[in-house]
Amino acid sequence: MTEDWTTHFDGLRDLPADEQALLRRSAHPMHLPAGRTVFAPGQEAQTFFLLRTGTVRVQQQTETGREVFLYRVHAGESCILTTACLLSSEAYTAEAITETEVTAVAIPRAGFEAIIAGSAAFRRLVFHAYARRIADLFALIDDILSQRMDVRLAARLLALADDSGQVQATHQVLAHELGTAREVITRTLAEFHRRGWIAQARGAVRLADPEALRQLARGGTR
Repeated sequence: MTEDWTTHFDGLRDLPADEQALLRRSAHPMHLPAGRTVFAPGQEAQTFFLLRTGTVRVQQQTETGREVFLYRVHAGESCILTTACLLSSEAYTAEAITETEVTAVAIPRAGFEAIIAGSAAFRRLVFHAYARRIADLFALIDDILSQRMDVRLAARLLALADDSGQVQATHQVLAHELGTAREVITRTLAEFHRRGWIAQARGAVRLADPEALRQLARGGTR
């Protein structure tokens, strides 16, 4: 890989030149279509990847078979579960699936171990991302335990909506996002529709009254 891809990632562009060169020598490009499994439970982590474009969804399946959304990896980010598995030599306990077409930079385990051992700046970058994501996961747990489903769903719809207010997601996908049953999502969306906050179509939701959803997401009354 001849392109200086390190300039696309916050923190990497500030590494010393020799450390940037080591990263570039170790890395190779990745390109995956939407819907491709990046890793699955039980697999060994062999590659540290940095996402350049697209999104990757990380989720875990419960003993009852329900899929629980954990987090997304966006462009400019790395996957903290991959980091944890590389550092601990443990197998993955969740799966990652590309939600869109994805391009990434992949660094094999040997290169990752060399740069993280030799570069304090790279270690800070990796562990800062790790700490930020762990905080997000604790916030997710708090939401699940303490917030009403309608509040959580309103916040998720707002987060997933595009610039035109469209959310391309089925009831089942939204249920996965929030760790609940599809029937719960269907009932809650029906109530949102009754209040005029959303309009529904097959596989999509349109935000008709985003401000009402924002008020609910902030903890306002229905």
